[in-house]
Amino acid sequence: MGRRYLSGDLVIGVDGGTESLRAGVFDLAGKPLGYVSVPYETRFPQPSWAEQDPEDWWQAMGSAVRRVLVETGTSPDRIAAICHDATSCTVVALDANGRALRPALIWMDVRAGEQAARVAGSGDPALKVNGAGHGPVSAEWMIPKALWLKDNEPDTLSRAATVCEFQDYLNLRLTGRRVASINNASIRWHYQHRDGGFQQPLLARLALEDLLDKWPREVLALGEVIGPVIDSAAAHLGLNRGTPVVQGGADAFIAMLGLGVIDPGALALITGSSHLHLGMSDRPFQGRGIWGTYADAVLPGLHVIEGGQTSTGSIVNWFRRLVGGGLDLETLGREAATLPPGAEGLIVLDHFQGNRTPHTDPNSRGVISGLTLKHGPAHVFRAIMEGVAFGTELILETMREHGYRPSHAAVCGGATRSPLWLQIHADVSGLPLDVTEVPDAPALGSAILAATGAGLHADIPSAVRAMVRVARRIEPDAGRHAVYREIYQSYRETYPVLAPVLHRQART
Repeated sequence: MGRRYLSGDLVIGVDGGTESLRAGVFDLAGKPLGYVSVPYETRFPQPSWAEQDPEDWWQAMGSAVRRVLVETGTSPDRIAAICHDATSCTVVALDANGRALRPALIWMDVRAGEQAARVAGSGDPALKVNGAGHGPVSAEWMIPKALWLKDNEPDTLSRAATVCEFQDYLNLRLTGRRVASINNASIRWHYQHRDGGFQQPLLARLALEDLLDKWPREVLALGEVIGPVIDSAAAHLGLNRGTPVVQGGADAFIAMLGLGVIDPGALALITGSSHLHLGMSDRPFQGRGIWGTYADAVLPGLHVIEGGQTSTGSIVNWFRRLVGGGLDLETLGREAATLPPGAEGLIVLDHFQGNRTPHTDPNSRGVISGLTLKHGPAHVFRAIMEGVAFGTELILETMREHGYRPSHAAVCGGATRSPLWLQIHADVSGLPLDVTEVPDAPALGSAILAATGAGLHADIPSAVRAMVRVARRIEPDAGRHAVYREIYQSYRETYPVLAPVLHRQART
């Protein structure tokens, strides 16, 4: 199927995000000809709930693809294949006709906290990807959400012919095939490619055996052709009948490809409201304070290690709103750049929404320590950037303790718009940071997979090397790195000392 349209010289990469769906047309060198983004609504019917209508995703995909073809002047005849990524742990229950039985529980929906604790309490060996079995299991993940449906909406789960993700839903609409991605299944469903696939004993412990019949049982690798776009979908998207649809995965993990992170020792630093740290390893391992490793979840033969910070860019935005008074980020950045490392004695603990790794403590809270009457907004602003960088370094230090030592990091997202923040990250970690030419790494990653599935590049690594280019490298400053090592120790000691106080405050 992937070689049906060898005359096509362009591909479409689609990024299904939290707030919108973005479609781009790319050439085979990875150059974007144009993008179109279409928003959709998230509803919050109760605290900790977050839902979306799957039909909104489908309408957004049709609109975005049709419009990007028109706006770039691209004939459908030139499109060799299409691939999309999507948010992961966005769980959908469908009837036998593929219609949603209820709104989707999107990734940020954490209503399944009690169910996640039950999964963690099962003690099943499949939980080794959760901090070597020490957990906890995230309420965001597939099995806790399915268990919530069983506990609270048993009729919905009983009627569901399919329980799947955003990714799988769109592929079903595109091709008529019910398939899962090895990426989503490995990172969020406890699927283990080298150890039995779907973990039936874990589901049996939770009385969820029926879920095996509702999940897509065919699990496809990234870059594998799912099938041709069916006639109704071709009309909806404005594509030719039979255009190949290629398997993608979770947005952040597909961004690894768009950043060129395909070799052991490489790390993707994906920045935004939060930070995600995804590294490639040539060996499997587990340990406290990290997630994974996930075998073959991105590339066959390699393992992915995961870390994450819950609040990063969101703290910057909080501070900007707090200070107001016409102080924009550019002005704050210029003033912060004149200050020395350490912001003259300030430490910020970046746990404003708890800590994901390595402490995995939802009840921790943010701290600004060392304040004096001398300190102004620029001091706090710099200390926030440094605190986030220290949080990243703590994750990297935890990875190193388990034997994973990244040689460099490729970075994308909001932090790339701040030269100061990038330099602070490099100086704190001592790692060179690469910024690639195409900022939209998830969409480019999907385009890379589309080009691979269409047979226009020999394999995923070949496509990455042809389509990803480094625009600039930020080298760490050895002198500042030495200064930051001492300040980092103060950051490192803050959480253990204050955790009892922070926990009491979280309960009030």
